[in-house]
Amino acid sequence: MKLPVIGIVLPCYNEAEMLPLTTSQINTLIEDLVARNIISSNSFAVFVDDGSKDATWPIIAQKAAEYNYVKGLRLSCNVGHQKALLAGLNTFMDEADALISIDADLQDDIAVIEEMVVKFKAGTDVVYGIRKERTTDTFFKRNTALLFYKLMKQMRVNIMYNHADYRLCSKRVLKALAEYGEVNLFLRGIIPTIGFRSGAVYYDRLERAAGESKYPFRKMAAFAWNGVTSFSNYPLKLVTIIGFVIFFICLLLSGYVIFAYSLGHVVPGWVSTVLPMYFLGGIQLFCLGIMGEYIGKIYLEVKKRPRYFIDERVD
Repeated sequence: MKLPVIGIVLPCYNEAEMLPLTTSQINTLIEDLVARNIISSNSFAVFVDDGSKDATWPIIAQKAAEYNYVKGLRLSCNVGHQKALLAGLNTFMDEADALISIDADLQDDIAVIEEMVVKFKAGTDVVYGIRKERTTDTFFKRNTALLFYKLMKQMRVNIMYNHADYRLCSKRVLKALAEYGEVNLFLRGIIPTIGFRSGAVYYDRLERAAGESKYPFRKMAAFAWNGVTSFSNYPLKLVTIIGFVIFFICLLLSGYVIFAYSLGHVVPGWVSTVLPMYFLGGIQLFCLGIMGEYIGKIYLEVKKRPRYFIDERVD
């Protein structure tokens, strides 16, 4: 039986501190899988430099020359994690039978990659890496992450619970993914919509060995909001619901005012005039903000600008 060619795609942004360890561990993993005849000797790992400002690219180039299975791809500028990952997937999808995406910090356990490959060889097109639990997270991060997944489900977004971007995709899934031309990328939502046979492996998330996280709360919140607005029109429906609720409240208040007037209990005052104005004004601004977010996304999509440019490649 022909052994599959497996590629591992690792987006990097300012990961100079982590890369020496990551490249060594990934190269050793591939060597081991090749030696045990689990994957083809043509398998590889590609590190995608997303416009880093530190020594990330020189280290990638050095390790590509030093290790047998390491390659490098350098983007012309920083385009963000999702687009950098897509650049690696699109560039190398014709050079492998399946590609595995994983972050360069190796907090996602690479020990389950062998299990991913086994499931792929058994006919599974998409294998999701899913965390078993979140006991290693801080209280704040754990609860905000749980809130994120609940929010996604509430907004009707098809997303795997406790799954980030650690997954294996077969070549036909990658070919289908390449047909998605949207600029506002949210791969965690796109991949499940493609379909095909899927499975999962479960692992415990590890501590970062070096460097700092490139996803502070601000970026995570922006990422979550992009996921909601890219895959659900539920917020627009929410605007309609808010409008009906306010209309109903206004009817009740009107009835109360008429009733109070008939009893002679109406007391003219500043609060009864100004507070409803502030309330309605705030609701209007909130609704306009949601609609503006969707209009902004439409503006970006219709321009159809390229999502990334490749500056250099090393094998």
